[in-house]
Amino acid sequence: MELRTSYAGLRLRNPIIVGSSGLTSQVERIKEYEKAGAGAVVLKSLFEEQIEMEGDTLLRNADSTVAEDYVYEYVRTNRTEDYLSLIERAKDACSIPVIGSINCFRASGWVDFARRIELAGADALELNIYFLETDIARLVASEGELYGEIVRRVRDAVKLPLIVKLGKAFGNIPAMVDLLSANGANGVVLFNRFFRPDININTMQIVSGDVFSNHSELGDTLRWTAIVSGKYPGISIAASTGVHDWEDVIKCLLAGASAVQITSAIYMHGSEIISQMLRCMEEWMSHSHYEALSDFKGALNYARIKNPAMYERAQFMKYFSNRD
Repeated sequence: MELRTSYAGLRLRNPIIVGSSGLTSQVERIKEYEKAGAGAVVLKSLFEEQIEMEGDTLLRNADSTVAEDYVYEYVRTNRTEDYLSLIERAKDACSIPVIGSINCFRASGWVDFARRIELAGADALELNIYFLETDIARLVASEGELYGEIVRRVRDAVKLPLIVKLGKAFGNIPAMVDLLSANGANGVVLFNRFFRPDININTMQIVSGDVFSNHSELGDTLRWTAIVSGKYPGISIAASTGVHDWEDVIKCLLAGASAVQITSAIYMHGSEIISQMLRCMEEWMSHSHYEALSDFKGALNYARIKNPAMYERAQFMKYFSNRD
């Protein structure tokens, strides 16, 4: 069966991408995922904020005469060099595409990291953009402008394929994708899964909620993958969040995704889940008389089904009105 796909200008041997996480922070693990059949990997994100926090920690523990600028530059340089080395070593060890990932909070940070990642040999760059807006004086429209400006600045600085990893917290996701595409994005990931706070009522502390996704989260991924792919067929989509087995992969492809990103499934089942997904996908394709992924990709997206309103329905009334 022909499983090759095109994603944000990259040619992948199949649509399964190992998403950015601790899973992709070591070359040996990346080699393991390639052997299991992964089509590409996204390296663990380089977080500018984390670099700043490490600098703060060093300053607190250092002699008061240590120059602040020196400490921050030292940490930044070392962390960046480690990340660039990971890219270079992964490219030397593997033949599948290696995608870098960055998260910054300064405009200059995005451009600086992007340029260096391109020089290190990454095949593409994922921009892990997220700002939690809590300022009541800040207009929603300004958020879209900020995202667009970041993509535009990075696009002006590098020639790499650019992919933006989005969260769900937008009033109009298709409009956001359109804005990102207009500013130079080649693809989007739907969706990013963020830290979820919980409360321990015994210790009276804020703690981390469940870090893994589950099947129940796939619905939003399918809805927006189908709508965006139907409205903007020119931009590549990687479906993410809630993808746990081969059937989920098929569903995302039918909705219009060019690829899927998996992380929680690997944490739970190991790298063998990749080869299992690929084997079952081929069996399903054979049974359904499909010879290539392109034969069914997007077959059930927003633009190709008879009743696209099915993806827009947000209320339960139609399905549960007869239940007490």
